[in-house]
Amino acid sequence: MKAVLIEEIGSYKYTEMDIPVPKSGEALIKVNVTGLCRTDLKIIKVGHRDLVLPRVPGEEVIGVVEAMGSDDPEISIGQRVYIYPGISCGECRPCKSGAGNLCEGMKIMGFHRDGGFAEYLSAPLKSLIPVPDELPDEEAIFAEPLSCCLNAIELARISEGDKVGIWGAGPAGTLLSRAVKAFGGTALNVEKDKRRRLLIEGYETLPEKGLDAAFVAVGDKNAYIEAMESLGPRGRLVVFSGLPKDDSLFQVDFNRIHYLEQTVVGAYGCSYRHGVQALNMIAAGQVNVKDMISHKMPLSELEEAMGLVERREGMKILLYP
Repeated sequence: MKAVLIEEIGSYKYTEMDIPVPKSGEALIKVNVTGLCRTDLKIIKVGHRDLVLPRVPGEEVIGVVEAMGSDDPEISIGQRVYIYPGISCGECRPCKSGAGNLCEGMKIMGFHRDGGFAEYLSAPLKSLIPVPDELPDEEAIFAEPLSCCLNAIELARISEGDKVGIWGAGPAGTLLSRAVKAFGGTALNVEKDKRRRLLIEGYETLPEKGLDAAFVAVGDKNAYIEAMESLGPRGRLVVFSGLPKDDSLFQVDFNRIHYLEQTVVGAYGCSYRHGVQALNMIAAGQVNVKDMISHKMPLSELEEAMGLVERREGMKILLYP
């Protein structure tokens, strides 16, 4: 099969590899479509703390079950599935608390095990989530990034009537905005890029303060400072995007947090249940994603696709093996 393989940080090759053979508890998946995101770019260009080489990247995958290493009453050959990218133990304290994404033994597709930048991959049966029949592949692929947004929204305790600031209007910021609205909140997107700002009817600077919650979906220290200053009493700041090491330490006014009873919470990845929720919300039309697809490209043109992401010239780029 054709696949993208990273053997060392800073480069990759589009090469021939053996089709994987599923072990017991696994399924062979024929990849229909894979989503490209900035994390894939980071993995290839500068690496990632969770990356184990050599590796086939790609954590947003929709495909069809072609073979199974063992039987599963809930999965069948020919079934179309979304692959929840994580695999958790179910026994550690985070797992038992409902935070499977923070499992002590978490293994992530595209990081610890091979992902979807290939014609086939092998995936754990317990990571497979059936795709609703009425939902096209091109929309179902948004399940993974939307799942991460749903995890963040859950941690922020978003509810009806909340006024929410979102820094960034790329794919993540756009999905956060639409998901916040689906939960009854009002979303105010702050975006420096004029093109993206106009698409989401956002703002160059926040038009008002006193927010109930704020999400930072850009890797910008100044955005975090602005977001903290925008929060009202009992406001919740969600640390959605990581920062470069040199920018991750800066001063925070803890007296303000104390007197206004504010909360700062991190959000990283998603749990299996968020994948189920995301697929259901997209299928029900609660979160529109179709208009976010900007490019459809063959996997062989990954270099060009990564350039589009790096220059922020697209929104969601779909890759086909």
